[in-house]
Amino acid sequence: MEKLIIEKTSDTPKVILDYDNGKIEISERSLPENAIDFYAPVIDWFNDYSKNPNSDTVVEFKLEYFNTSSAKQIAKILLLLQKLAENNNVLIKWYYSSSDSDMHSSGIRYSKLVKVNFEFIEIK
Repeated sequence: MEKLIIEKTSDTPKVILDYDNGKIEISERSLPENAIDFYAPVIDWFNDYSKNPNSDTVVEFKLEYFNTSSAKQIAKILLLLQKLAENNNVLIKWYYSSSDSDMHSSGIRYSKLVKVNFEFIEIK
């Protein structure tokens, strides 16, 4: 499966989707002008991944900030992971700064939205 790496910009997150090395990560800030367009290849990758997933899937969200349109795309990704979790082991690792209660709260809201295991990791 093709690896997808999108380097961060001032408005878009770094995305690493690496099937072979088992690394799936979205990090930094997500404020794209058009979140649907930005996340389309990411969602396509997850759709392809779900056809032949690893036995264990760990997705790390290490976001510092995301806007409302990004939140909707993150929810789409989580819904795809929920479907994957019906027959596979899926874990979401949600990182948040100890000084950022909003990011922690966002992770909690997402964890209630989908039936996927969440692990909350506080960064000091």
